[in-house]
Amino acid sequence: MLTRVKSAVAGFMGGIMAGGGSGGGGNGAPEMPLKFPYMRPQFLGLSPDEIECSADHIARPILILKETRRLPWATGYAEVINAGKSALNEDQACCEVVVARRRPMSYCPPSTPSRTPRFLFHYWALFDGHAGSGAAVVASRLLQHHIACQLQAVIDVLRDASSPPPTVLGEDSTPPPPRFFNEKKIDHESLVIGAIENAFKEMDAQIEKEKQVYSVTGGCTALTVVYLLGKLYVANAGDSRAIIIRNNEIVPMSTEFTPESERQRLQFLGFMQPHLLGNEFTHLEFPRRVQRKEVGKKMLYRDFTMNGWAYKTVDDEDLKFPLIYGEGKKARVLATIGVTRGLGDHDLKVHDSNIYIKPFLSCCPEVKVYHLTRYEHGADDVLVMGTDGLWDVLSNQEVAEVVTTFLSNCDPDDLYRYTMAAQDLVMRARGVLRDRGWRITNERLGSGDDISVFIIPLTYGNRQA
Repeated sequence: MLTRVKSAVAGFMGGIMAGGGSGGGGNGAPEMPLKFPYMRPQFLGLSPDEIECSADHIARPILILKETRRLPWATGYAEVINAGKSALNEDQACCEVVVARRRPMSYCPPSTPSRTPRFLFHYWALFDGHAGSGAAVVASRLLQHHIACQLQAVIDVLRDASSPPPTVLGEDSTPPPPRFFNEKKIDHESLVIGAIENAFKEMDAQIEKEKQVYSVTGGCTALTVVYLLGKLYVANAGDSRAIIIRNNEIVPMSTEFTPESERQRLQFLGFMQPHLLGNEFTHLEFPRRVQRKEVGKKMLYRDFTMNGWAYKTVDDEDLKFPLIYGEGKKARVLATIGVTRGLGDHDLKVHDSNIYIKPFLSCCPEVKVYHLTRYEHGADDVLVMGTDGLWDVLSNQEVAEVVTTFLSNCDPDDLYRYTMAAQDLVMRARGVLRDRGWRITNERLGSGDDISVFIIPLTYGNRQA
């Protein structure tokens, strides 16, 4: 058992390097078609030749929005491929103005012209794929339509800001006498948050369904921003990050979900459903691997009920591989994956075993809300979205300094300034190729991962509101 588990990380990384995942073609089986072809973000307008040239792991050219193209709010965007971790850039991005219409609840395809009541929301999204780009490509094409679908059910409620959302939809619903029932007060903001949360769940369910017919490889993290009715809703499932830079201050808008940050949730699941551990893992955490010679001795440990540490007498069960092992970026769930929330990964197993990882992964995002209309924003106040390739090498403070310094030297009326700022930020994180690899400031190691960045000027949101 120990030999099998020790090889889990190596086996999983081998799958990543090969662009692995489900998709047929093995053992003589016919290859399954793609749901959507691999490409770079549609808004970049790249030709097939340009896409091929961008996949240069040595030169690592930074792709930016062409001057002839514009994104909503004059949003800036830049990306760069990894240094050889995977054959393709497994990040995907989307930026659209989406139409939500009132129609029955169900999965809705992209909106078509109609006379039915509607409203618009602005949408930005980054998806960081792993073990293949398939899930990220599908999510980048469809998640916004799931959000629109969920919002369609509450369009009329959201339009009526003068009264709280009704507990029961329908003309004949009247509240019971207050002396018999205490009723929670639900605000409109909570309806939007719930719509986004349900959209993520629907997107994950659709990926699982599509895998029966199409090749949808791997999984992906998802970071989205929805602007609706004067507010920004930032939803994160994974380890990408969003921050607001306002008047030289930093406002964090997301939390990373990793094996360490979600330790207690994962341990509780392993404790409640031990069969998910396949009799090969323990839900307990120890400072290091337990050795057989330590059986019967007291050793530091902690379980899902604990933030601190205590001593327990080691027994044979503790010799199993820990559910969560490693620190920082090297921490893994079931010795396999370093993120705990995202979309896809339905077929992912511990290497050379029949233990599925998916029960431990959540597709539910955390949604944070920023009230744009409560603040006056200047031309240099922005929201920065980035995949983990950015944040692995630059701190929030360093990102804020790079962006603020660059924008302060630009013409405030130049709409292309945010794209150039995104390019500069990606360049700082990628670094320069030297004899000892990619290096950034102070000869620190640069990012060898895919990097994707949006810079969204908040002053445009004030104009929309």
